[in-house]
Amino acid sequence: MDELSHPPRLGVFGGTFNPVHLGHMIMAQDAMEAFDLSRVMFVPCACPPHKSDAGLAPAAHRLAMLEAAIEGDLRFEVSDLELQRGGISYTIDTLRAVAADHPGVELYFIIGADSLVELHLWREIEALLGLCRIVTIARPGVNLDALQAKDIKLRDPWPGQIQAAIRIGHLMNVSSTDIRYRVAEGMSIRYLVPPGVDMYIAEHSLYRR
Repeated sequence: MDELSHPPRLGVFGGTFNPVHLGHMIMAQDAMEAFDLSRVMFVPCACPPHKSDAGLAPAAHRLAMLEAAIEGDLRFEVSDLELQRGGISYTIDTLRAVAADHPGVELYFIIGADSLVELHLWREIEALLGLCRIVTIARPGVNLDALQAKDIKLRDPWPGQIQAAIRIGHLMNVSSTDIRYRVAEGMSIRYLVPPGVDMYIAEHSLYRR
């Protein structure tokens, strides 16, 4: 292996994906390019540990929408491991399972900048940091200029390492909350979600009042 090469790098991107939208897809692509990832794995959660699950579409629908979103893009894959496991979806459990299934692969866990100040609340966060590299893609509404190492309430050397892996992506202000609202109000979500997701939501009457 020459000095410029490295083991395969797998990006892991978790979330509710309720629904997946173009902001998610662009964030995955930005992470892939910024950190030279081989692939990105989208992992929809069963029950989010730090969010209410009110209004959460059934797992089968969220999984199907992700599969529709990535269709034809060989850089991306979808894993149902958290859905199969059930219960509250803790990232440490997921990364241990992914690491066991992908020996010799470097794991990169993709988060939005809004999650940085919450990392200290995550289950077994230091064990998680030992399993993967946390990489952050900036999203609208987060002032990274004001972010200091002390705001990432973790022991050294983690704050510095996490700050060093922050990248500015395409700042696309799209949210699943807004998309659900627009669907409920009968408004168009075209150009906000992949076409296959738009079609799936309409066919299955998701997010309507």
